[in-house]
Amino acid sequence: MPIPLKIGSRDSRLAVLQTEQALARLRDRLPEIAFEPVELSSPGDRDRRLDLRESPPDFFTRDLDQALLEGRLDAALHSAKDMPDPVPEGLDWVWLPWHEDPRDVLVLGAGKTLADLPPSPRIGVSSERRAAWSQARFPGCRPLSIRGNIEDRLAQLDASRYDGLVMAAAALIRLGLDTRIAEWIPCSDSSVPDGQGSLALAFRSDDPRFLLLRRLFVKPVTFAGAGCGSAGSCTLAGVEALRQADVCLYDALLDPALLDFLPASATRIDVGKRAGAHRSPQDEINRLLTLHARRGRRVVRLKGGDPGIYGRLSEELEALEALRLPYRILPGVSSLTAATTGTGMLLTQRGVSPGFSVLTPRRQGGGAASIRQADRPPLPLVLFMGVGVLTDLVAQLLSDGLPAATPAAVVFDAGSTEELIVRGTLADLPDKIPATDRPGLILVGELAARRTHPEWGALGGRRVLLTCSGALQEKAARAVRDYGGIPLSRPLMKMALDPECLPVLKTLSNYDWLVVTSPSAVTMLMQALARARIDRRRLPRILAAGPGTAAAFHAEGIFPEAVPEHDFGTAGVLQAAPLALGPEARLLRLRSAAAGPELAKQLAGEKRTVTDCVLYTHQPIRPDQVPAFDAVFFASASAVETFMSLQEAGSLAAKQIAILGKPTLAALARHGLPDAFMAQEATVEGALAALAAGIIRKEWEKL
Repeated sequence: MPIPLKIGSRDSRLAVLQTEQALARLRDRLPEIAFEPVELSSPGDRDRRLDLRESPPDFFTRDLDQALLEGRLDAALHSAKDMPDPVPEGLDWVWLPWHEDPRDVLVLGAGKTLADLPPSPRIGVSSERRAAWSQARFPGCRPLSIRGNIEDRLAQLDASRYDGLVMAAAALIRLGLDTRIAEWIPCSDSSVPDGQGSLALAFRSDDPRFLLLRRLFVKPVTFAGAGCGSAGSCTLAGVEALRQADVCLYDALLDPALLDFLPASATRIDVGKRAGAHRSPQDEINRLLTLHARRGRRVVRLKGGDPGIYGRLSEELEALEALRLPYRILPGVSSLTAATTGTGMLLTQRGVSPGFSVLTPRRQGGGAASIRQADRPPLPLVLFMGVGVLTDLVAQLLSDGLPAATPAAVVFDAGSTEELIVRGTLADLPDKIPATDRPGLILVGELAARRTHPEWGALGGRRVLLTCSGALQEKAARAVRDYGGIPLSRPLMKMALDPECLPVLKTLSNYDWLVVTSPSAVTMLMQALARARIDRRRLPRILAAGPGTAAAFHAEGIFPEAVPEHDFGTAGVLQAAPLALGPEARLLRLRSAAAGPELAKQLAGEKRTVTDCVLYTHQPIRPDQVPAFDAVFFASASAVETFMSLQEAGSLAAKQIAILGKPTLAALARHGLPDAFMAQEATVEGALAALAAGIIRKEWEKL
């Protein structure tokens, strides 16, 4: 039996309940690990008289954090908004991804409505922010301090000591008291504190167990080169990172049009620097990067030009490395390239210039630095097209006086998914280079000793082969990158519209409901409507099986009327159908040819009629070769069969496999591969989250 990990919690009913809910989710992901809740009080629980508007930052966390530092606890769960900033020295933390609505709400006495409020209502508040909202919402109101746990506050309200309370919705929802909510307060009217509705896991900063576990909940910080001059100089990868960002810290010297790629909900933080005028000190930039990364956000650090060239990238990487937080770097088009190649002033010309030097004449803190020849030799050396004569090049460098222990490396296929880095010293690097005709760059100097840390992501830099159709590739690649892996896009199936569905779709008015059970079916439905020139406004009501399918409709501006709350497979649809569809509904079930007619048969009732329509088929794609990979994701049984036609089942024997659905698992079993990571919820994100959790469990066993 594993030794239980003691997870501390405040002893209020709400804290105990939210801790048990969080631990239940952790147990689902990591069933081999035993989590034991331990209840402790806090100064904020014992002192019910101090006005919370005057309380210290650690009022609700102090005793738990002290017990953690003393080794009486392995970790502590806090309401994220209660955590002090910074946390006590020796502790680290991460926000858990499961959260409730962050908004505040107005609560009235039992059975009361807004019409029952007196002209000068007494509103119970626990912060200046809530007091300000109350006075704006009810001119003439009297904001009064209130203390106690949620139940105590409601009891005081119902005893008529207050006419209303402003509270966090999350607390009421977790306690099953959301029926008491009289009015929701938009965040635009009352900006809630960071972390309201979220939980934070605190642990000792040197505890390898929780540093490992944290990998499941943090996403790599993306350093993206904005390019120089115009938004067109930013790479496609950089633009894609911006489109998916939750938080963007951006420099001054970049095209502001790039910020238009950010989602409307993304937090934008201007940390721009110009000569002699820094909007944010470097320490503050480092703090913001580590703060938002530990909150589980997708963070993009958008730096002008190429982030690795005079962009102070090393200082920001060191801040993340000190906390073992993952990151990835997307190069950009440097002003060096734009000012030379872009203007015709070519840096290299055959017979004229075999290379060039780049350095800055500025000292740290200002002033001119030496650019004399005597000061240039220690600079790093980059050699193009020299792998074939590496032994001769090393001999020249050694004869010029460079120490044999000087770090050196060769990067093959730089920037591609096949990138390979061979590291060593001048003395031993030639012996480490494999026989290959791949293009490589030779790097000599201290820069060759530096490396990134893909192992700090949950997938540990593993190369994950994505065999799913094009409709799922973007979602799968995003999930792999979020968990610190390298996505290898190799669709083995493509979707083809079945023309036989078009006459059926032209009779949409004959149906009360569409039943759609996959995001791919949504994609193909949109194609079919366009081909048949059918106005999407003619669609009947829609039952979508799960949030992924619903989200695919939302992206098209269509909002399904029914979505199962829990099970997103056949069972969930069948459970939702009687409640949503009605006993006499006329249904049109849209599916792939591989899905089979069983669901349509089960949906049919005594008076309910179901038309089963094949919307599309899967056609195999057979690539010329399958790249080297560490793990593979199959979204369908058809993809499994196509893969097996390309490679022997034995090629998967030592690989980790993530799948969608029981039919895919059955297909693997037919080939002697019964084990795979399959999420309880049949979504792409769920399958890859299960893969990440499985890898973390294996790493945990080694500790």
